[in-house]
Amino acid sequence: MKIAFLTSGGLAPCLSASIAALLESYEMENISADFSGYLNGYQGLLKGESYEFPSHITKNVGILYSFGGSIIGNSRVKLTNREDCEKKGLISPGENPLEKAAEQLIKDKITVLHTIGGDDTNTMAAELSRYLQENGYDLTVVGLPKTVDNDIIPIVQSLGADTAAEQGALFFENIVNENTASPRQLTIHEVMGRRCGWLTAATAKKYRDRLATRSFDHDLLLYCENWDIDAIFIPELHIDLEKEGKRLLGKMNNKDSVNIFLSEGACVSEIVEEMKRNNEEIKLDAFGHIRLDDINPGQWFAIQFSQIIGAEKTLVQKSGYFSRSAAPNEKDIQLIKETASKAVQCALECKSGVVGMDEGRDGKLSLIEYKRIKGGRMFDFQTDWFQKMLDEIGQVS
Repeated sequence: MKIAFLTSGGLAPCLSASIAALLESYEMENISADFSGYLNGYQGLLKGESYEFPSHITKNVGILYSFGGSIIGNSRVKLTNREDCEKKGLISPGENPLEKAAEQLIKDKITVLHTIGGDDTNTMAAELSRYLQENGYDLTVVGLPKTVDNDIIPIVQSLGADTAAEQGALFFENIVNENTASPRQLTIHEVMGRRCGWLTAATAKKYRDRLATRSFDHDLLLYCENWDIDAIFIPELHIDLEKEGKRLLGKMNNKDSVNIFLSEGACVSEIVEEMKRNNEEIKLDAFGHIRLDDINPGQWFAIQFSQIIGAEKTLVQKSGYFSRSAAPNEKDIQLIKETASKAVQCALECKSGVVGMDEGRDGKLSLIEYKRIKGGRMFDFQTDWFQKMLDEIGQVS
């Protein structure tokens, strides 16, 4: 039996830990197998580059729970995007990347492939599985869901997302102290989340929950409101910039600073339309997504609000790379271990799919059919805890 692992897409605080959990789960099942990992995701699969894990590896694998990132590396490669794969030198002109990847799996005699990634990673795995079955090769593909955005349909909670929110809160605990560096400061905390505001909302809640445990003293010029959040902007909410500008001007006048939590996907359509009017190029990645780093939402919001609220200094800080690169917290480790155990059971039963907390089954950890896996899961901004938070900071949804 030959079992391979593949991590792909952006990082999340679960990748190395998921490999550890899978290896431990196979060990508990007393399975004798050869384990390998394709290096740098689908890129490594196309290039035939992999790492063979030594037979004694399970004795030391627990160390991976304390590391972020992926020990076997990631990349953003879409097997159905022939042009991009050719451009990256992963295939020769005229080659079909899906066919080349499938042939590599056959050559390596892989019987089980575990993919750890988001919707793009797992839908590519589904395409591979389908292609191989149609061509007479029996491969079991079992995916584990990771994304800090928590935006995979129909999965309630992705691996690593809770840790990312926790780390984003820790990040802002230090950054917020910059409001003492100058008068009338606007601080924008830009959080990852292309189409889904869950991570921004969850990060804000964790930050405010931690803030509630701290002591403040007016006699020492420590006012809780100076450390609190003044606005939370996410893709799912309509943002009336003029109305919010007036509200935040009042906040600035009262406490000499304003703190905004911003999802990187908020107002993207407005930013893109403005860029088009200015004849600016809109760059896309291999998956057809707008490259958010290029359009820079945080800076755009800084321009919108700085003048309106009379900010003397504006600071835009991104917590994405800090939070997504962290080692998983205890809550995520528990979910990772449970998910890996279920994934191994499914693999041994030769059942393909993605193991996750299925919202169609009341959040029960289940094997989800690949045809049900999609991106773009929206955050329900009407949820009680989020609406309560908006009420407390004075923001109307």
